[in-house]
Amino acid sequence: MQRRSLIQAVGAAAATLGAPSLFAQDWPSGPVRIVVGFPPGGGTDALARVVAQKLTAMWGQSVIVENKPGVAGVLAAEYVSQQPSDGSTLLMAHINSHALAPSLQPKLRYDVQRDFVPIVMVGVTPNLLIAGPGQKATTLKDIVALCKAEPGKVSFGSAGAGSAQHLALEMFKLQGGLDAMHVPYKGSGPLLADLMGNQIQYSFETMTAATPHVKSGKVVAVAQTRTRRAKGHPGVPTMQEQGFEGFEATTWYGLVGPGKLPTPIADKVNRDVNTVLAMPDVQERLDTYGAEDGGGTREKFTQFIASETAKWGKVVRDGKVKVDA
Repeated sequence: MQRRSLIQAVGAAAATLGAPSLFAQDWPSGPVRIVVGFPPGGGTDALARVVAQKLTAMWGQSVIVENKPGVAGVLAAEYVSQQPSDGSTLLMAHINSHALAPSLQPKLRYDVQRDFVPIVMVGVTPNLLIAGPGQKATTLKDIVALCKAEPGKVSFGSAGAGSAQHLALEMFKLQGGLDAMHVPYKGSGPLLADLMGNQIQYSFETMTAATPHVKSGKVVAVAQTRTRRAKGHPGVPTMQEQGFEGFEATTWYGLVGPGKLPTPIADKVNRDVNTVLAMPDVQERLDTYGAEDGGGTREKFTQFIASETAKWGKVVRDGKVKVDA
């Protein structure tokens, strides 16, 4: 029995090692681009750069991050959907482009199922409700009271209309019976700059982007938005712990390719990114950012995208959320 298992293991390993030769002539000879739909400084950009750095070393080939911000990540998704399906251009897909936009933007120029091949989940993070350094209301109870005292005047920034931060705010408003001012930006980088400069007051920012500024004391973490606390922020209570029962609004990231990406290429990138995500130094960084549940099969990621699309489609309908296309 042991000998048979060993032979099977050796055969599987040989098949895996030999797999690249099956499509070596199709693998891109130049740099591989990971397109990010937000400016540098945000969570999507940070995780893309971690993955790109490791893949560059693993492949002996440049893997570069290219930022194409706009429409909460939708412009980048539209761009990648039109690129050659040869592995040279990948997208760091995001909840905005692949789960929220289909419900929020009826004139979307791509179809998530038709125009993309899911490759691998990179991570799921809570959002952090954060307060700027000049704010006196720095507990959830006090922020709710402030919103009730000044309806429509308390400002919350987001990475764009229809973004994960925007939808988290809409969920907060609906569940709390509140009115607040939504201030959209073209990504987390400029949002955080204005928050730290007290141009806006609060944000349901991605944990990935917010964490360095929380650790440095430049912003205050009020709550996190998964029903369980993330390992990277064990001292920050959840929204549910503070009275918002069942409140769960995550941001997630994963690699996808254009819609006709060959299966052997998608499988290779899946295997190699799984290897990257298992590296201790990468895992340490992901834990710090609150990015959990990354890795796994292509099928797992495909099913996750479908479930998220259905979940947030219901929120959009029930909340009558509208954004300008």
